[in-house]
Amino acid sequence: MTNRMETRHHDSSHDAAGARLAPPRGAPRFIAREPLMSRLAEARRRRCIVISGPAGSGKTSLLAAWRQVLVPLGFDIAWLTVTPEDNDVSRFLDALVAGFAQVDGGIVREAALLGGDRNDNDAIERLIVSLVRGIAAHPRELVLVLDDLHHLTHPDILAALDWLLDYAPPNLHLALSSRGTVRLALERLRAQGHTLDIGLRELRFSLQETEDFLKTQVGELDPRTTRMIHELTDGWIAGLQLLCVEWKKKYPAGAPPAGDAFNHVPIRDAQGFARYFEAEVLSQLSPEALETLTCLAPCRRFNAALCAAISGHLAPAAMALLVRLEADDLFVVAMDGGEPDTWYRLHPLLRETLLRRFALLAPARQRDVHARAGAWFRDRGLIDDAVRHAVQAGEEDRAADLVEQRAVSLFSRGERRHLISLLRQLPDEQINKRFGLRLWMARSQLYQRELDACEQTVDGMERDVGGGDAGQRFNIAMLRAALAVQRDDTDSALVLLPDILQAPPDADALALGGRDNLLTWLYMHRGEYEKARQVQTSAARQMVDGVPLTSTVGGTLHGRCLVGLSHALEGHMTLAERTYRAVIAEAEQGGKACAETYYFAIALLGDVLYELNDTHAARMLLEDKLEVLERMSIPDAVLRALRLLWSAHWLAGNRLEAFAYMDRLEDYALRYGLDRLLAYSLADQVQFRLIGGELMAAEAQLERLEALDARHPGATHSALGEISDVTERARIQVATIHGDLDGAAARTAALVERCEARGRQRFAASLLLKSAVLDARRGKTATAREKAIEALRRGHRLGLMRTLLDADLHSRKLIAEVAQNEKLDPVLAFYVERLQSSQVAPLATEPGEGRASAMVGIEALREREIEVLRLLAQAMPNKKIARALGLSPETVKWHLSRIYGKLQVAGRDEAVCRARDLGLGG
Repeated sequence: MTNRMETRHHDSSHDAAGARLAPPRGAPRFIAREPLMSRLAEARRRRCIVISGPAGSGKTSLLAAWRQVLVPLGFDIAWLTVTPEDNDVSRFLDALVAGFAQVDGGIVREAALLGGDRNDNDAIERLIVSLVRGIAAHPRELVLVLDDLHHLTHPDILAALDWLLDYAPPNLHLALSSRGTVRLALERLRAQGHTLDIGLRELRFSLQETEDFLKTQVGELDPRTTRMIHELTDGWIAGLQLLCVEWKKKYPAGAPPAGDAFNHVPIRDAQGFARYFEAEVLSQLSPEALETLTCLAPCRRFNAALCAAISGHLAPAAMALLVRLEADDLFVVAMDGGEPDTWYRLHPLLRETLLRRFALLAPARQRDVHARAGAWFRDRGLIDDAVRHAVQAGEEDRAADLVEQRAVSLFSRGERRHLISLLRQLPDEQINKRFGLRLWMARSQLYQRELDACEQTVDGMERDVGGGDAGQRFNIAMLRAALAVQRDDTDSALVLLPDILQAPPDADALALGGRDNLLTWLYMHRGEYEKARQVQTSAARQMVDGVPLTSTVGGTLHGRCLVGLSHALEGHMTLAERTYRAVIAEAEQGGKACAETYYFAIALLGDVLYELNDTHAARMLLEDKLEVLERMSIPDAVLRALRLLWSAHWLAGNRLEAFAYMDRLEDYALRYGLDRLLAYSLADQVQFRLIGGELMAAEAQLERLEALDARHPGATHSALGEISDVTERARIQVATIHGDLDGAAARTAALVERCEARGRQRFAASLLLKSAVLDARRGKTATAREKAIEALRRGHRLGLMRTLLDADLHSRKLIAEVAQNEKLDPVLAFYVERLQSSQVAPLATEPGEGRASAMVGIEALREREIEVLRLLAQAMPNKKIARALGLSPETVKWHLSRIYGKLQVAGRDEAVCRARDLGLGG
């Protein structure tokens, strides 16, 4: 991840993707205009400054001058000059994160871990929220400058910027420049007086300012000439600069001969600029210089070496040409980049003019220019420009080769959006005829959880491959197995085990590393934990670009996380915790390349913390990461996180919050068709409804659970076998409530044997203590104590706490009786003391206990929850609230559940009353 910058006031410079993260060096110097600068200085505390006007009206130079005022005052500046290519969601978000990272790496610490996430609205909002959190923690005022904002028209990008404005902390300010109306929702900020708008009227030079400017450029002029120039340009700064350049060329002595004056068409806008430039500037260039500039126009940036490659001149001559053109001001601008070679760009208006000239060249000449540029960028590893020019040169095969060659490197570094952007530049026929490109497309879809699209891609690949190449069949098998894991269908993945084991020698590092991790996962779910660990210890080290592959779910870091999970499944919690913490520390350093592993390890660590009875820490670790987990992690991690959260909230007395998380898991399971996760949600709802005395509700959920179990007969030895286990546990709980203790005891004994046979030691220990409680209630005291002691021995050996405490409402009482009446060895006695000294489990309390008596205020609600509550107070149904806020109905339902819990109300009507009490209207 990006290290925190040591400089106190930092101006960002550039990023690897070529986005401009600083004002262009050599940009026209802003003329001191006291009224404007005074307004800007006074507005430095406003949330947003908007500067709009035509090209060449001085917007950028005004912002640059304002920056010089802010930096000495302690402001940090993040500057992004937007280009047409940035009107791509992935590219813009990457540039935005890079801009903030240049100021302070700590700002983007969380955002960097989201780099491989999807680009739907929810994912974009999460990224913005993570940036807002980082900015809020930044110790100084921060200004984000977005220059040339008019290039951004994509609705998702505009939505991201609207969120940034809505959620902005007090220390964030935005400065926006655009050629036209800014397409952001600024009405509320304007109504609150939080914006400063500067338009063409303010940007245009007055006659006096024109006179002052001309004095600095060409010396004293008579009033008539000054007025004529002012009228020609209408105070347009770029036009004034152009005329001054031309004046110096035509009248080096300083004044024109009598009767010779500027009788040109008015230069008041971009079209006037183009006409003037064609007639008065380009026509004065040598044919060689004009052709060189014309051929450079398709390039977003260039240096002397690229200029030489395109024009055919020697590098020194090309450099001399660029230096001379830059010295003429305005037309060719040097860029800040921190690179040894000076990079240049054309002034946007000049580039538009030259691109029209370029379009008139013979098609063969255009292709030759693109081919030369593409080859030059390719040889220097600048893949974006290389692919773009190769496609425009008609060299689609070469462009596809470039993408295939760089795909492994990009993917392993977490640059999946970058890879997808490159794939989208290629013609569809190129992707469809290349198995390798389709493989990368499918992998990208898989990691973005576009599972249906991925399956369609894999189906097409399999149809075209048939029974041919073994390597291709292996990759298809890997994709299908990975899809099965993402869908929590371990049975289907196990069917593919023979194909996965037959890895061809030429398989790439990601495929081989992914194979090892997938095997570890499958062996664990068969209860073969030692075999699962042996896969990792015996795996060959996979290399990408000469570096060991640690990132992505195919890397060794993810493999270590799975090893920790194998220990946890056996109940070795301390060992698992140590493994997870080490993985998390390394994944944080790896940034977005390790994002999946980081969130997976976070979910698993939370599970361990809960087990060790540190329930508050587990809840704090996971609560604000849940949305990302649902998007980025496999269903098993989501299951662990949600079960942990509702149990932790129940223990804290937050009943409504607990049920909200159960509902959330049920919604998640139904949305993706995940029967195992749905079974856990229903089974836990049975348990908690019984604790709350809601027998009919519990039995209704049990009926749903039994119907679900009936859909998976004979699944005892797979992950889906857990459905049968949790269903049986729910039957035991209901039978106990009905007083059928003998039936419950018989079911429990059988279930203990089944779990022990499958290696589910943690679940078996819990059931064994449950069996002991049932024996005690049936009067079998001796047997109950024997089973309880055995359960305690297992719990001590496995490092269990909550598993035993949550086994039954009466487990604590039985443990106390054993401690009082049995002579335990000192180590086991100390373990029992630890269990007894843990906080009293609210699982044994009545539903109303633990509820706070004080009314919760609005400060307990998050900003989004306040918005939902305000609309709820207006009697809006969920669907209308969802449309108003741009959310899904499921997300609104989730927010309402949390609101009910925080406000301690039972439903909508009470929530509306509380909203009105809190002053949220109605």
